[in-house]
Amino acid sequence: MRVFGIDPGYAIVGCGVVDCAKGKYRMVEYGAITTPAGMEMGQRLATIYDQLTFALEKYRPEAVAIEQLFATHNQTTVMGVAQARGVILLACEQKGLPVYEYTPMQVKMAVVGYGNAEKRQVMEMTKNLLGLTEIPKPDDAADALAIAICHGNVGGSVLFQKKLQMR
Repeated sequence: MRVFGIDPGYAIVGCGVVDCAKGKYRMVEYGAITTPAGMEMGQRLATIYDQLTFALEKYRPEAVAIEQLFATHNQTTVMGVAQARGVILLACEQKGLPVYEYTPMQVKMAVVGYGNAEKRQVMEMTKNLLGLTEIPKPDDAADALAIAICHGNVGGSVLFQKKLQMR
């Protein structure tokens, strides 16, 4: 199963493509969609949409895994990320791709085996699971790869598949 992982944002959208099969993971590609500070929000959203649509067409994933939005104290940031998530979800919907959302704790649990793992532990385990020599940069891309691994781990489970069949 090819999974496109996304760490949403409006300045940086982390992206990671992982092939998952029988508990084995292979990194296909990773990177980030970036928009410069000072760019008008509508232009940022259009850039995210266009670049993500291109990447989805290029890598042809079977599923998209995205980190759930959680509230922070900075409401301006949360609103911008929510808007970016909207265009991300729209791009996925228009490509007919199923989207699965995971909390940071679920990602940590799936990748490290401990829901309160530190960011560095998640990045190190992501590197190890993918057989990479170094932790991917930027951090947002490493997070996206971890989110893809999370779905590969959870989404491939028998229980998860039965849940899908019940829909």
